[in-house]
Amino acid sequence: MKILLVEDETDLCKQIQCELYRENFTVDLANNGEDGCFFGSTELYDAVILDLGLPLKDGVSVLREWRSNGIATPVLILTARGRWQDRVDGLNAGGDDYLVKPFQMEELIARLRALIRRSVGVASPEITFGDVCLNAETGRVHFHDKAIELTGNELKLLTAMLLRPNKVHSKTELAENIYGYNEDRDSNTLEVYVARLRHKLHRNFIRTIRGRGYTIGNGICPDL
Repeated sequence: MKILLVEDETDLCKQIQCELYRENFTVDLANNGEDGCFFGSTELYDAVILDLGLPLKDGVSVLREWRSNGIATPVLILTARGRWQDRVDGLNAGGDDYLVKPFQMEELIARLRALIRRSVGVASPEITFGDVCLNAETGRVHFHDKAIELTGNELKLLTAMLLRPNKVHSKTELAENIYGYNEDRDSNTLEVYVARLRHKLHRNFIRTIRGRGYTIGNGICPDL
């Protein structure tokens, strides 16, 4: 799952980024509102963690611009502003959840995962498709009730596809779930990960849609 973190406190930003990496998220960083607004408008993310008190452009203005432009990416507001009016302003601007600093990292991760699940209509932490079951909280994967060991990038790829099972995912889109904004995105490496998942699960579990990408369903869902 790919996250945009918009936060100007350097130490906190590094701490959140490290925790998200540990939980197998891919993270892009922005330390001001203008950069955050640009990334959120031009890149695809599963969710955004957004501070309100940002330099250059405040978080509420960023949110309003995204929503006015039809960008529906789930947004978790993270801020030191604890007044109820600040919470209301952030939610009315288009925020989906709110967490006040200081906070527990475990709560941030839990809220973020729940936010992403709700955005794709998945209520349970266990995401199942056919004989494959992924627990989004623990990262454990079972196939025919047998535990399957996956690398971090294999897990990122599988999670992206399980969250939207009937969508045809382009190679570019899947690569973006594995690599950050400033990392090289190698389509050949992506094909290696797909091959490994097919070997560990089932060779027909991931289907190639020629000229379009990959799917684990029937490929008839619109490419959202």
